[in-house]
Amino acid sequence: MKTKRPFKLSTTQMIMLSFLVAIFAGSLLLSLPISSANGESVPYIDALFTATTATCVTGLVTLPTVSTWSVFGQIVILVLIQVGGLGIITIMSGIMISLHKKMGLADRMLIQDAFNLNTLSGLIRFIKKVLLGTFIVEGIGALLYMTVFVPDFGAKGIWISVFNSISAFCNAGIDIIAADSLCSYATNPVINFVTASLIILGGIGYIVWWDVIRVGKMKTKRKFSHLTLHSKIALSSTIIFILAGAVLTFIFEYSNPLTIKDFSLFDKIQASFFQSVTTRTAGFATIPQENLTNASSLVSLILMFIGGSPVGTAGGIKTVTITVIFASALSAVRNRQDVSLFGRNIKKEAVSKATAVMCMSFIIMFTSSLLLSAVSDASLLDILYETVSATATVGLTRNLTSSLNLAGKIIIIVTMYLGRVGPISLAIAFGRKKEIPNIIKNPTEEISVG
Repeated sequence: MKTKRPFKLSTTQMIMLSFLVAIFAGSLLLSLPISSANGESVPYIDALFTATTATCVTGLVTLPTVSTWSVFGQIVILVLIQVGGLGIITIMSGIMISLHKKMGLADRMLIQDAFNLNTLSGLIRFIKKVLLGTFIVEGIGALLYMTVFVPDFGAKGIWISVFNSISAFCNAGIDIIAADSLCSYATNPVINFVTASLIILGGIGYIVWWDVIRVGKMKTKRKFSHLTLHSKIALSSTIIFILAGAVLTFIFEYSNPLTIKDFSLFDKIQASFFQSVTTRTAGFATIPQENLTNASSLVSLILMFIGGSPVGTAGGIKTVTITVIFASALSAVRNRQDVSLFGRNIKKEAVSKATAVMCMSFIIMFTSSLLLSAVSDASLLDILYETVSATATVGLTRNLTSSLNLAGKIIIIVTMYLGRVGPISLAIAFGRKKEIPNIIKNPTEEISVG
């Protein structure tokens, strides 16, 4: 007689559950009167929406952050952003390390899954570097922000600078400056540069950080060739997507009187560059998104869906994912069995995972768009902007979020959560183990494709 094994959550399920716990704990705190600026409790659905968008580092808000929440409420939101950006597993691991608690195999596997790493070695050192690097970059960002926000807001500018720096690095896109995000600073080079730098550093991925630092210490001129394949793909694709997005936005918005037509040439360039960077799941806006041309909106939708790079704070299907898919398609066109980039072959498992991530993200986005279209009378472009933004945890909107009805809010809440925990995590968490041994294979048969 077989004994039943005790129920045990998988590492992926624990990661998903940790985000749910943070969301509901945050929603309860935000629903308290002390969290509201006017001392009255906000509707729970809006507290839940805000807690979800903060924990999932998305940035879509149903209520203006600057005027709705008290300092206590803003602190709760900021903590959720930091926890969501780094991940609860990372925060708890950091606490265990600081308390000199021994981490077992299960703890290490949690960290491995949380950061999507391929090895269990050096995880403790990795966590220490992640936490230290994050706080250093966020601290420098806050100091640079203070050069602008302190003169503009006085002592309050210190808090605004800290909030904005953490939000930008975590690619959250939530700010406490104004209801129209950073539109009033569209032509300020300091705000544009600092925000863009924090977004890129947070979204490029931690393992790229350490690889660049490692190669930077080498006494060689051809430093790029010494980077790992992952870093080469992440860096090159990031540069290509940002530059392509900036150029196309500049072209499509150049004569648009509702956006950058009246800007100087330099301001047009920096506004176009910022728009391209913020679509990497950051969510800050210096240009009203509803005023963009249809062409620019389409470019933004594509960039939002792609997002940032793996093992960082950004969302989306990731730059490495889309690059691997393009490389795989190119190999198929050339009738080659191997998928290669930068003179290196890519494992078939990586190609399969990239395809799965893209397909499941598209399914989530399409389903969300279909459901939101059924409960909303907004235009299709506005709905797509909203759902892609939620799926890729971006936070940019064409002014649709604040007008969502109850059903619409629930749809976007679920979409943000699914977009944050990752489509591939869902497949692993709810997938059942195969009952048939791997040695038994189904027969192969030819089909026609295309």
